[in-house]
Formats: sequence, C-alpha cells, structure tokens
Amino acid sequence: MEQIPVSLWTLVAGILVSAISIWIGQHHSLLPVQASLQAPMVDGFFNVMFTIAIALFLVVEGTIVIFLFKYRRRRGDNTDGVPVEGNVPLEIFWTAIPTVIVVCLGIYSVDVFNRMGGLEPAGHPHGGTHVAHMSGSAMAATLDEPGTAKAAPKIGIGATSKTQDKAPDLVVDVQGMQYAWIFNYPESGITAGELHVPVGADVQLNLSAQDVIHSFWVPNFRIKQDAIPGIATQLRFVATKPGTYPVVCAELCGGYHGSMRSEVVVHTPEEYQSWLAENQIAQKQDLRQAIAAINPADLSTSEFLAPHVKDLGVNAATLESMVKGH
Repeated sequence: MEQIPVSLWTLVAGILVSAISIWIGQHHSLLPVQASLQAPMVDGFFNVMFTIAIALFLVVEGTIVIFLFKYRRRRGDNTDGVPVEGNVPLEIFWTAIPTVIVVCLGIYSVDVFNRMGGLEPAGHPHGGTHVAHMSGSAMAATLDEPGTAKAAPKIGIGATSKTQDKAPDLVVDVQGMQYAWIFNYPESGITAGELHVPVGADVQLNLSAQDVIHSFWVPNFRIKQDAIPGIATQLRFVATKPGTYPVVCAELCGGYHGSMRSEVVVHTPEEYQSWLAENQIAQKQDLRQAIAAINPADLSTSEFLAPHVKDLGVNAATLESMVKGH
C-alpha cells in the first residue's frame, strides 16, 4: 500500500485546524452582551485574536501529542534518537509567520482605536478644556504667538472622523474618588451616583479624579479610560441596548478598590426624559429643604409646615385650606 504523502496530511490538518479555530473564534461566549456602537468593533478584533490563538494552540499541542506517540521509546530499543541539528527553512518559517501576525494585528488594532475615536482627527484639535489645567509655564510652551494658545490634544476615546464636527447629544462630568463615581449633568444640574443615558444618544463623559488614578470601565460597552488627577480625559460612546450595566474601576486605587462599582442605566428616550424630570424636581425639593434648615424665616407658612404634614395628621390640601383660612 502506497504511503500517503506528508504534504497531503499537512493540507488536511491545515483545513481541519482552520475550520475548528474559525468556528470557535466566532461562536464563543467569553464576552458580555454588546450594548454600545463601539462594542462590535472591539469584539471583531478580539474574535480575530482568539481565532489565531486557537489555531496556534491546536498546531502546537497537536504536534506535541503526535510526536509523543510517533517517537515514543519502543520496548527493547535502547539506541539513541536520530540527531537533529536544526532546520533553517523551518526556523525562518516559524519566525516569519508570528512576525506577520503581530504586525497585522497591530495595524488592525490601530484602525479599531481610530474608528472608535481614540486618535485625533486630522486638522480638528479638541480638548481645549485641558488649557484650564495647565500651569503658567506649561501654557506658555503651547503658545504659537503672543496671546494665542494652542489647544491641547484630547486624551481618551473622543470624536471620530464622522462626528468631529458634531457636538455630543449629552455631556456628563464624571468624578472618581476613593471609592465611588459621581455623575454630574451640567445642563440639568442633576448629580447622581449612577450614570443614566438615553439609548442611541451620542454621550461624552468628561472624566476627572479627586485623589488617585481610577479607571472607568463598562464591560458591555467595551470602553475603558483612566481618570487622572489634574488631567482631563474623556470617553465618547453611543449605547444601543436599554438595560442596566456594571461600571467597574479597573485601576487598583486603594484598599476598597474592589467595591468601587456603579451602574449605567440605558433608558429609552421617553424613560430618560421621565428620569430627568423626576430628579430635577427631587433635587429642587432637597435644595429647598436645605435652605429651610438654614433660614426657615424665608419660607411661607405652608412651605414651612409641608415636611410635617404626616406628623400633623392632615393631608396637603387640608393644610393649604387651614393656612388660607388664617
């Protein structure tokens, strides 16, 4: 019986390894649910790397298993193995292939980072807010001519080439501190311990840190950015799926780092407007009560008694009629 050529075995093995690695690389369940416009880009890159890793694993481990069986010591055979000093073509092959893979992955990763908004769009400098954080000498170093300051480059995931001329739909200031995240909505004056955004909105987070370096990470969005004391950073994303997703600090920031967690709640547009209205009313009431605690003389009789309606055993309407009667 004629022996099957090694080249044919190699071809068959290559087809099997490719088919298995591609299937596993595209059908694994290692990543959480995608919930942002940026997530598919990151997942595509991860799937390519995972496919390559599976193929390398099968080739290396498969070769080891085959060699363990084929070149095992037979009973009664005490001779030395065949001396092998090297194989130049094989060494060039296994050096060149990883080099090509690494270079291609590097180019692919830069492309993904650029499409997500990680690289500065040419001719469109951002991050003018950084100028406010500069010292006098640092600002002087950025002057092109007297009285003209050059905008500092942004740090983080910002506008892409498609959105560089478009203002974000929602801006939220995020401050990290040991061991919590504080979310401030400058347009509405709301401050919260959770991030609330409408689905489909172009959201920009302006990150800062009060004490040490923190890292704002939303696994479902596939975005992560450090919050650095004294240096403004940003994250820009579009949520695509309503739900509640974890926010994790991914930078060791102290003894209770593991408990520095929050949530991002993605609403439908209608639900977000309701949340906005409810919190604006609630925070105005809290402010009014704080003012009352400081100077109750500035309040009307009904406003002063309103917090005590339950203790008085009457409802708000009865209290109002009693006040008018006097």
